This record gives sequence, structure tokens and C-alpha cells, in this order.
Amino acid sequence: MEAVPARARAYIACVVTAALLCLLPQPGTHTTWWAVVLLAGLYAGCERVARSRFVGISHPAGTFYPVLLAGAFLLPAPAAALVAVPGALLSQVGQRPVALRRVWRAAQLVLGVWAAARTHRLLGGPEAVAAGDVPYALGPAGAAVLAFCLVLALLDGGILAVAERVPVRRAWRGLVARSLAPIAVHGLAGLMMAVLWRSPYGPVAALLVLLPMCVSWWAFAQYHREHAAHQATIRALVQAVDIKDGYTRGHSERVGQASMMIARELGMADERVEVLRFAGILHDVGKLGVPTRLLRKDGPLTPEERRVIELHPEYGHEMVRGIGFLGEARAAVLHHHERLDGSGYPYGLVGRQIPESARVVAVADAFDAMTSTRSYSRARPVAVALAELERCAGSQFDPVMVAALVDAVGRTGWHPTVTADDDETRPPRVPPPGAHLSGRPGAHR
Repeated sequence: MEAVPARARAYIACVVTAALLCLLPQPGTHTTWWAVVLLAGLYAGCERVARSRFVGISHPAGTFYPVLLAGAFLLPAPAAALVAVPGALLSQVGQRPVALRRVWRAAQLVLGVWAAARTHRLLGGPEAVAAGDVPYALGPAGAAVLAFCLVLALLDGGILAVAERVPVRRAWRGLVARSLAPIAVHGLAGLMMAVLWRSPYGPVAALLVLLPMCVSWWAFAQYHREHAAHQATIRALVQAVDIKDGYTRGHSERVGQASMMIARELGMADERVEVLRFAGILHDVGKLGVPTRLLRKDGPLTPEERRVIELHPEYGHEMVRGIGFLGEARAAVLHHHERLDGSGYPYGLVGRQIPESARVVAVADAFDAMTSTRSYSRARPVAVALAELERCAGSQFDPVMVAALVDAVGRTGWHPTVTADDDETRPPRVPPPGAHLSGRPGAHR
């Protein structure tokens, strides 16, 4: 609790109070309590299994929303909301404060399910479910799913804005769009459960709907487990580079961020944006094959030493070429020091011969290098760095990539991190030949 800001605790208290009010029984409504107990126990069991070590990962869109939404289609709003409480309060939580996170999750789900059940009832959904009129039932069920999704997104965005001071527009941006599709699938399964529950076959038939959902959920969980393993592999490689070349610590992550900004500005698909982020993060992994004494050398490099350092793109490509999920990121690792005029390395490619991913990373790499303090140069202001990129566009950099970065930085800003010792009493180091102070922003170590 001590780590949670007071404003966040107040926000959570308001949400919990609203959730408790939603649990108050409505006069004149009949509640089938055995159904509440059955659904609540089923949801709690699914939560425990999904978050257990055996499974290893929780579904990103909610473990078993079909059970919660089936309750919203079958029960009065307070009873339906009560279904979520045991599972949320007993679920495993990986971060502290555990109790507060459980209460927050329970309050979220109570409000979401309550809103879904009320919406469904107002549109005549229970009558359609009881009659087995599936085509007509789709309308109220769809509206209920949308209400459920909107409430969860509203509360998630609110806690981001309050607890982490994320700007309001950014806190809610994309929350509904990302969650609506998977929750809609869960809603359809919940509707099937509800229709079968009200049919002559009863609750046992309704529970059979969960079998294919379990299989699809498990497959999706394995995909996310594999994705997590990919991320861990990349983090390990980047940490190894940071340890070896301490003066550029954090550079890889920032190049990945800048590459992602360029890709988004160019309108690339989300999958390519992610691949280019990987490309930016891993572009210098070949430095693991370069002697540390050269990376940390105080004075200028000899021609022979520079030739050794210029082998790092090839070293990097050899290291990552067997990692299939990187895709075109591997070409960026190999070619990010090529220049449009053909004077780059390792192969002296010209213009469009250079892969697009490498042209993106080249701009991102040079931009971060110029705006970060290095062993041989102080950080330049962002505006100066962008002007230098524009000056070199067409000869060294792809003008399209430069323009995309300029537009992206102009809209969202850029906050470079100093990666070297900023102690003014430290004697300045001699910049190596071709460093950024020489006017060749892409020719850094």
C-alpha cells in the first residue's frame, strides 16, 4: 500500500464503493443462487488453473470471460456481478501490493459485469435467451459485451492517468480497440452457454461450450509464452552489449524506440513495427565480437582498429541469422552502416540496394548517437540533430526515413538519456575519426 500514491488509493476506493453498491440486491428480482455459486466456482477454478505454474501464463484478455458474460446473460445484474468476486479475490498476483490489486480487479469486474447485465436486460436479452432465439439474442448480447469492454477500458485508463500521471488521451488510447475483438469472442461463447443453459439440456450442456474455449485459450497462451521467451532472448543479448560497452548503455533500447516511431509514421503494419523495434534493439549486438579495448579506447582509432570495429555488423548478423522470428531485422543488423552514396560498410550498397529496415535503423541509430553523450562527444540538442540528419539526407540517409523521424519527433517529442559520465571535471576524450563531431552522423563506433 505504501508504494501506491494517495490519489490512486482514493480512486480505487471510489471504484470499490461503486462496485459494492452494484452488488446490492434489486427489489422484486428472483435470483437462482445455486447458479450463482456454480458459475462463481467455475470462474474461480479457471482463474486458479490459468495462473498456475503448470499453465504459466494468463490470457491477456481475461481468463474466462465467457463464464462472467454467461452470468450477465442469465442472472440479474447484482447476482451476475457477484460471480466475479471469488475468482478475483483468490487469483494469484505477481506484483505488490497483492491485496490491493485483488480488490481492484474484483471491483473492475463487478462494475463491468453489472453494466453488461443491465444493458442486456434493458434490450430484452433474457427473453431472447430463454426462447432460444439466437439471431435476435445477438443484438443485446453484442451491446452487453461492448458495455463490459468500455467499463474495463475506462477503469484501466483511469488508473493509468491517476497512478502514473499518464496524459488522459494517451491513457485511454487503443484500450477498447485492443480488447474488443477477443472479448467479443468470449461474449459469443458466453451467449452459447446461456442459450444451452436455458435449453432442455441444462447447465451440463452449457459447460461443454468451455471445452473448445479451453483449447483455444491454451494455444493462445503458448503463443504468448513463446513471445515472452523471444523478448527474454533479446534482453539478454542487449544486456551483454551494454555491459561490454558501458558508454552506450541504453542506446539499443532508444534506437529501437526511434525505429518504431519511424515505422509507425510510415504507416507500417503492427507486425513490421515490432520487427523494426527488434532491429533497432539488436543493431549493435555484433559488438560482442569486438575487443573491449577498442570500444573503450580513449584516443583515435588506427585504420586497422577501425576495420576491426567495422566488422561488427557481420558479427551481429552471424549471431542472429538463426533466430527465425526476427525476420527482416536480421538484414538491418547487417546493413545499418551502409550509406545511400555507396561509401558505407560492410558491402558498400547504394540507394535502394540497402534493405528498408536497414535504412530505418540507420537514421534512428545516428539520431540517438547525436542526442546522447558519448565517450568522445557531448549530446547535441534534438533540433540540431534533426537538422544534421536532413543535411545528410540523400547522400548518407534515406530522405523518406529522415522526414518520418522529423515528423514523429515534432508530434510526440524526444527525451534522450545521457548514457555516459556527465562529470564536467572528467578530461574530455579525443573523438575518433568519423565521429559525429566530424559531420558524419552515421560513422560512430
